[in-house]
Amino acid sequence: MTTPAAATPVVGVLALQGDVREHLIALASADAVARPVRRPEELAEVDGLVIPGGESTTISKLATLFGLMEPLRARVRDGMPVYGSCAGMIMLADKILDPRSGQETVGGIDMIVRRNAFGRQNESFEAAVEVRGVEGAPVEGVFIRAPWVESVGAEVEVLAEHAGHIVAVRQGNALATSFHPELTGDHRVHALFVEMARGNRRAGSL
Repeated sequence: MTTPAAATPVVGVLALQGDVREHLIALASADAVARPVRRPEELAEVDGLVIPGGESTTISKLATLFGLMEPLRARVRDGMPVYGSCAGMIMLADKILDPRSGQETVGGIDMIVRRNAFGRQNESFEAAVEVRGVEGAPVEGVFIRAPWVESVGAEVEVLAEHAGHIVAVRQGNALATSFHPELTGDHRVHALFVEMARGNRRAGSL
């Protein structure tokens, strides 16, 4: 019989660059054990991982420098739950429409993403977004130099759109949003991801 403590997932936040602290707070509020992840051995200890917003090219280069890129790809291929917000969405794309030189992705979602699609930093905005799988009122999405999804493969579920563009998707255990739910105090998107990690943890213990 699974005890409540054993069912609590350990969820990491890739702590190389970006808004790591805000994700750790949101995950803890969603009843996960939240930990920063900077090394392969720390990645091996988590049930799921958040790739935060920040600068996708910098995150890519630091992940390679810290020896995390290949272990990340392997764990995502093996079905580890993973959630990417903003730059994290770019990191989870199988293809970037306009990559910078040397930019790599972890992959895991069959989608093509356009970087900085909603504009520059001074064009950041907030908008109410209806997200499939999140009950209640719309999620207040914070869009900061946000990407959007140009197209998705057959196995990708579109969870939300804004202004005619795809801004949230899920494929299996991989979840991604163009916006930053960690900046609003509304932790329902994180709760959705924690449930994905909890379900995967339980399935692995059977």
